[in-house]
Amino acid sequence: MKVSKDMTIHDIIQLDQGIIPILLDSGMHCIGCPSAQGESLEEAAMVHGIDVDQLVNQINAFLGAE
Repeated sequence: MKVSKDMTIHDIIQLDQGIIPILLDSGMHCIGCPSAQGESLEEAAMVHGIDVDQLVNQINAFLGAE
């Protein structure tokens, strides 16, 4: 499965729990907050000032889905 920036953080974590450290290392510490249930990766990245495309590439590289 390939991650896209319109997926919710919740859905991304459900793919593989190993993605959590990638999100935390990027500065996204909202993994367990309620907004992660419905917020897209793009929305969360914008709030945290993170380059969403770089983050998506990093997650997909981890998943082997480049």
